Amino acid sequence: MLAAMMTAANLGARLTGWGFVIFTLGSVAWTIVGLTSGQTNLIASNGFLTLVNVVGIWRWLGRQRKYEDGGRSAREASRRSPEPTLFTATGLAGMPVLLEDGTPLGKSVEALIECRSSEISYVVVATSSAAGLEEQLRPVPARSIDFGCDRLTLEISRGEYEAIAPLHGEAWPVSAEQDTKAVS
Repeated sequence: MLAAMMTAANLGARLTGWGFVIFTLGSVAWTIVGLTSGQTNLIASNGFLTLVNVVGIWRWLGRQRKYEDGGRSAREASRRSPEPTLFTATGLAGMPVLLEDGTPLGKSVEALIECRSSEISYVVVATSSAAGLEEQLRPVPARSIDFGCDRLTLEISRGEYEAIAPLHGEAWPVSAEQDTKAVS
């Protein structure tokens, strides 16, 4: 159960990778139980799970960890420079979003980049109800956002933000202009 929580939470490569290590220990232990009790089905299924878990360890403690460490290194070096300029693109997801006056509004969940220009078209901002049960997603045009290294600040009022039509299901706009006409 601990390994399942570690991998499902996806709180970074290291934690997810160590979840796969725990899964591997469990599947090896069950393989040993199968070997000592003559249960071929237990041996076969847990032998396969061991293989899958080893791939998970390789991916999350090997490859993905290198990606995250490299991005973190560049971001930290940028922050030590006279004028910080870098943050990871994957770091946009989960970044806090503030209103113009510094009031917390929600968090960024995704950014959509235009293929031809390589510029961010819009950022999807999630806001939750007081209890956190309901979440609304709105596509905020990049031109309405001040991109900081550790936060996004909207350059529009709460009223202008709320005038942006919420996203429903998987029908997201193909550009910032399609569904965000209320923002000028």
